[in-house]
Amino acid sequence: MLTSSSPFTCGILTLSDKGSRGERQDTSGPLLRELLTAQGFVVTAYEILPDQEELIAAKLAAWADELRLDLIATTGGTGVSPSDRTPEATRRVIEREVPGLGEAMRAASLRKTPQAVWSRGTAGLRGQTLIINLPGSAKAAKENLEAVLPALAHGIEKIQGGTADCGG
Repeated sequence: MLTSSSPFTCGILTLSDKGSRGERQDTSGPLLRELLTAQGFVVTAYEILPDQEELIAAKLAAWADELRLDLIATTGGTGVSPSDRTPEATRRVIEREVPGLGEAMRAASLRKTPQAVWSRGTAGLRGQTLIINLPGSAKAAKENLEAVLPALAHGIEKIQGGTADCGG
């Protein structure tokens, strides 16, 4: 549960060509909403976009710069298929990478499946917004988010200028 005095705002961006055309139901986005809401996050933005790097980068930048969300969680586009471009779009808009989040998510996933080595999800900061890439399947998105969820509130507080020590 969040320890901040005010709840953090969050956006969930699902990346799926079929989902954006209404040919596939988004299961990972609603599951992420449920998990984040249960931890005290307030989801104020949600959208499904096709796997197009330009569109993804533009949406991430707009949500960070205009909506000033505390957290943006993407789901989908982190694998090695030709259309998987979420990490590239994220790297285009972030100012600083936070490699420990991606490393923690892959380490947790590797305990469950050797296929986790193919995940390319990254995380980084744009202004005071943390952007994290999660896999597209609901199961993998949940497992990856749960791997970093306990650290998110403290990290976001630090991003926003909090002075609490990291050691506890």
